[in-house]
Amino acid sequence: MKPRVYVETSVISYLTAKPSRDVIVLAHQQITREWWERDRDRFDLYISQVVIREASAGDPEAAQERLEASKGIPLLDITDAATALGKALTDRGVIPVAHTEDALHIAVATVHGMDYLVTWNCAHIANAQLRAAVEKVCTEHGFRLPIICTPEELTGGLGHVEGPNR
Repeated sequence: MKPRVYVETSVISYLTAKPSRDVIVLAHQQITREWWERDRDRFDLYISQVVIREASAGDPEAAQERLEASKGIPLLDITDAATALGKALTDRGVIPVAHTEDALHIAVATVHGMDYLVTWNCAHIANAQLRAAVEKVCTEHGFRLPIICTPEELTGGLGHVEGPNR
């Protein structure tokens, strides 16, 4: 059985966006495209209605490209348990109330037992400083937090650099 990955909206956005002039964003876009083309078949991918809602926003042409990239990826339900967990993450101040969608991404992936949640949102999702608090809330609600990472961490060795002593 393949590992199960919840694909958060930022990954779809980086995949389909026009190349950025910001070199770091451009690198993230390239890593995302390489992961999508070379490594995504190693995983069972999932999204939720939250991803569809976010991908649908903004410029209509860009939204259409994001929705097209999302086509065929199974949707996970936003269950009562996911809603409650997302609310707990914001009520406890772990995720700011202004970013309830980010809490809901974490909650949906967690409640559905995903192995990974892949994202470029390092402010509220893939944030090492928040991880322990997010994990604590999930555990208190009876769930195991998936590994939260960027596409670069799921590349299976893309960009591997030999150390200086090798």
